[in-house]
Amino acid sequence: MHILVVEDEPTLARQLADALTTAGYVVDTAADGQSGHYLGEVESFDAVVLDLGLPLMDGITVLRKWRNAGRTMPVLILTARDNWHEKVAGIDAGADDYLTKPFHMEELLARLRALLRRAAGHASPELQCGSVVLDTRNARVTVDGQALSLTSHEFRVLSFLMHHQDQVISRSTLTEHIYAQDYDRDSNTIEVFIGRLRKKLPEGLIVTVRGLGYRLACSS
Repeated sequence: MHILVVEDEPTLARQLADALTTAGYVVDTAADGQSGHYLGEVESFDAVVLDLGLPLMDGITVLRKWRNAGRTMPVLILTARDNWHEKVAGIDAGADDYLTKPFHMEELLARLRALLRRAAGHASPELQCGSVVLDTRNARVTVDGQALSLTSHEFRVLSFLMHHQDQVISRSTLTEHIYAQDYDRDSNTIEVFIGRLRKKLPEGLIVTVRGLGYRLACSS
C-alpha cells in the first residue's frame, strides 16, 4: 500500500516515513504544500497523512484542490494542539480523520489502517481469503494458522490484492502501489512477485485474468 506523507518538519517527516515503512507500507514524502499537491495529483496513493500548517500552500487548500479534482484517497490530517477550527475546516474540506499534535505513532498507524480498511470495504483488522489471513495490525500473514515468510515486495503485492479482493488488479496498478515515486518501476517484476507468491500460497488463490491482471479467488 502506497502512502503519501506531507509534513514540513523534517524530524517528524522522517519518523513518520520510518514508522510507515517498518509497518510494511511504501512511502513518498513532501515537505511543502505545492509538492504534496503535485504528488497527490500525479500518483496513485492509498492514503495520505497531511499536515495542515504547510509552507507554499496550506494543507486545507491542498485537500480542497484534491477533492475538487476528484481525488478520493483517504486523508488523515495533522492539526495543531487544541485548534478545533483547523479540525472542523479539515473535515469540511474532505478529510477522513484527524490527529492532534503531539500524537503517539501507534495511534496514527491504527487510524491509518482503519482508513485503508474502510476505503476497501473491510470492517475487520484481519483480512481473510480462504485459508489465508492478513493481520493488518502487525503485517503478518498466515496460511491455515501457520506464519508465512514473505519479502517486503511480496507482502505489498499480497496486501494490495487482499484489500481489493473483489477486483481485477492490473500490473500497472500494482506497480503504482508497491513502489515509491522515485523508484525505477518495472511492471514486469510484478510477474516475478506473483510467481513467488503462488509458490507460497494455496494453489489457485491468485488468478490471472488474461489481458487485465490478477484477482484473488476467495471462497465464500
